[in-house]
Amino acid sequence: MRSQNPQRRQDRERRDYLYRKALLLRDASIAEKRAKLRASLASGKPLDPSIANDKTLREDFKYDESLPSSSKLGDANSKDSDLLDLDDEYVLTSGIVDPRPLITTSRSPSARLSTFAKEMRLLIPTSIRINRGNLVISDLLASAKASALSDMIILHEHRGTPTAITISHLPHGPTASFSLHNVMLRADIPNSARGTVSESYPHLIFEGFTTKLGARVVKILKHIFPPREANGKLGSRVVTFENIEDSIEVRHHVFVKTGYQSVELAEVGPRMTMRLFQIRGGTLEKDSGGELEWALSQYTRTSRKKDYL
Repeated sequence: MRSQNPQRRQDRERRDYLYRKALLLRDASIAEKRAKLRASLASGKPLDPSIANDKTLREDFKYDESLPSSSKLGDANSKDSDLLDLDDEYVLTSGIVDPRPLITTSRSPSARLSTFAKEMRLLIPTSIRINRGNLVISDLLASAKASALSDMIILHEHRGTPTAITISHLPHGPTASFSLHNVMLRADIPNSARGTVSESYPHLIFEGFTTKLGARVVKILKHIFPPREANGKLGSRVVTFENIEDSIEVRHHVFVKTGYQSVELAEVGPRMTMRLFQIRGGTLEKDSGGELEWALSQYTRTSRKKDYL
């Protein structure tokens, strides 16, 4: 019996995934319209013409018992957000299997970028770091998928300075790209904690992400870290992602015991600022079939008053 071509199998799985996501989008769109119709009937506010003129929706609505009645528009919106949670790329493994991200760099990395990759490997406790060598992206992805790795993280540089990070969830995406600014390694941080870095599962703090795009970014970032058990023992470190005007400040601290019943936070690094510039469905492969979800364009930042995360 002939063995099945791995590429054909991956293509079939990708088509099946995109088909299921299209069905989910269609069902979510219908559910969203029904929620808006229910909220309009409860509040007496006028409906959008695209919903008001939908005869099929009005006919089916009287038989719809899937949504509980709600008299407040806010309740409908919260129900909407649950129904429109389409990020099912993480549903099968979230909280069940610890993520195993693969960390690598662009080709011919400088000593500083290699050191940064090593520190990122310590920051993410279940990650694996490999030297890029002459491997191309397609070979890296094939190896990562064959090894059942959950994500691929690629670090980029310009003249020895880390400038970007790409996080691609396997096997079907999404892929988020961030620019890096003010990167400081452990040795660069004054008065930072020295010695062996703890590899306990960190507490994660996400602050300042208030929009739907911000929630998408939080989901991408938190799923490269292993989840902590609710009743597990207290960890020894914390990783903070704080959004300040669309700039994500990343800090890594450990708990240092200073007395019998007192502890302090000591920064160990690395320290960096991340700025999102693109989210795309699919992986890093050119034929992954992913659609552009969001991109920072030259016109996006014309108004400094609006924050996108």
